Amino acid sequence: MGVRVNKNNKPFWLAALLGLAAWQAQAAGWVPTKPIEFIVPAGTGGGADQMARFIQGMVGKHQLSPQPVVVVNKAGGAGAEGFLDVKGDKANPHKLVITLSNLFTTPMATGVPFNWRDLTPVSMMALDQFVLWVNEEAPYKTAKDYFNAVKTQNVNSFKMGGTGSKQEDQIITVMLEKSTSKKMIYIPYKGGGDVAVQLVGKHVDSTVNNPIEAESHWRAGKLRPLCVFDEQRMPYPEKVTATQSWADLPTCTSQGIPVSYLMLRGIFMPPGVSAEQTAFYQELLAKVRALPEWKDFMAKGAFKQSALQGPELVDWLGKNEQLHRVLMKEAGFMAQ
Repeated sequence: MGVRVNKNNKPFWLAALLGLAAWQAQAAGWVPTKPIEFIVPAGTGGGADQMARFIQGMVGKHQLSPQPVVVVNKAGGAGAEGFLDVKGDKANPHKLVITLSNLFTTPMATGVPFNWRDLTPVSMMALDQFVLWVNEEAPYKTAKDYFNAVKTQNVNSFKMGGTGSKQEDQIITVMLEKSTSKKMIYIPYKGGGDVAVQLVGKHVDSTVNNPIEAESHWRAGKLRPLCVFDEQRMPYPEKVTATQSWADLPTCTSQGIPVSYLMLRGIFMPPGVSAEQTAFYQELLAKVRALPEWKDFMAKGAFKQSALQGPELVDWLGKNEQLHRVLMKEAGFMAQ
C-alpha cells in the first residue's frame, strides 16, 4: 500500500502535524491534540443535546479547533452517568460536558457522589426558558383558561409530561400544583424531544418544554404555547407561525400563574485541567457566540442570552445551587 496524500501531495500525517503546528502558532498556547469528547448528560433531541450538536457543527464548519468535537449522550441516572464520567476523568483536557440544572438537582435527588465543584467551570452559554405547552386541539386558548381548568377539576386528572423525575420539569409541575392546590399526574420521559412528541400525540395534557424542544411542532401547527415562566416576555419578534412570535407570549405570572424558572446551559471540563487549557475552550466558545448562526440559534430557541465565566460564573453557580436546594426541599425531592 502506498502512503495516502492530500491534494497538495503531502502525506496525511504530515499535513495533520503541519496543521497542528499552525494552530499552536496562531493560538500561542495549548490546543487539543485529539478529538474532543462532548458529553450530554441527557437524552437525544432535548435542549442540551441540540445545543451541543449545534456547537459541534459550528466548530467544524468554521474550523475553530484543530480537532473535531464528538457528541456523546450519557443520560443514565438523570444525568449522573455523564457527570460521574467527567468527574472521574481528572486532568483530561479533551473532554467537555454541557450542563442543565440537573447539575444541581441530580445529586440532591439521588445522593450520587457529585457536586458542580467537582468539575471545572468554563462558560455559561445561555439561560433557557420554560414554556407551558398544550396540544393545538386542546380547549385552552390562554394560560388563564388552562390554569382555571386545573384549579376547578373534580379529580386529579391532568397529565403533565416532562423530562426525567425530580428535575426541572417536575419542579415546575410541583410549583403549579401548589399554586392551584391540585395534584397532577406527572409522566417522565427520557428527553425533551420525546416529551414534545407525547404532547403531539395527546398522551399528556400539557408540558413545560424548553422553546427549542417544541418549536418545530408549534411551527407545524401541532402544539400551542400559552405562556413563558419568566418575569419578562421573550425579546424575539420574528413570527414563528403566521400569527405569533415568541415575543407575543405573555408571562405566566401575568396570567395568574405565579411561577418563574430559568435553566442553565453551561459548559464544564473535568477537574484538574490547567488554566491554559480552560482558556482555550473559553476562547473557542466566545468565537461560537460571536457567529451570526449563534444569533439565529438563540432566536429560534428563544434563549435568554447570558454569558458568564470566571469568578462571576462561580458566584452564579453557588447562588443557584442554594436556590435549587430550597426548591428541591419544598418539593420533597431531596434524597433521604
